[in-house]
Amino acid sequence: MASERDARRRAYLDKAAAEVDALEARGVIMGGNAFSTVLLAKGVLSEGEKSGEAPFSGADGTALKASLKALGYAPEEWEWLLTIDADGEPLAPELLAEAICALDPATIVCCDDAAASALRDAYADDLVLIDALEEAMLAPGAVARVRGMRVINLGGFSDALADPHEKQVMWARLKKIPPLGEPF
Repeated sequence: MASERDARRRAYLDKAAAEVDALEARGVIMGGNAFSTVLLAKGVLSEGEKSGEAPFSGADGTALKASLKALGYAPEEWEWLLTIDADGEPLAPELLAEAICALDPATIVCCDDAAASALRDAYADDLVLIDALEEAMLAPGAVARVRGMRVINLGGFSDALADPHEKQVMWARLKKIPPLGEPF
């Protein structure tokens, strides 16, 4: 017989599944663990992804997983969200904000400038209240607090993988993400 705790857990899972299904029906493309603390946002697809490969299944996904693991995040501690729909059109800001709210991450990592731009549109009212200009603009490398989430723009992570110096720049940016449980 299921306990009250198990029933409550099942209700949370059912609610999350219904929210994700409804968002996907409206054109949102996402994957990973919906209860993760890290959300990887991407607005530019690689050639492989344009040809049908799953998002983050290429070199960028492998590098991000390895980086997050090195920072202490378990492999199941991340989820991903495309800021574009199946036709390559940007998601409406309200829909993007709703999807992020449903996933409820502690940290959002914008993997490219297109994703950062989409988040700027989705959270414009919140970003104008931030005093530090680099944070308010979601400049590459700056960590901003938006609605209780940490947001960092890596600014072209996928492109940086081909250049050893740029890979070091990306690693330095990723290390700015405070470990879970630590305030920032």
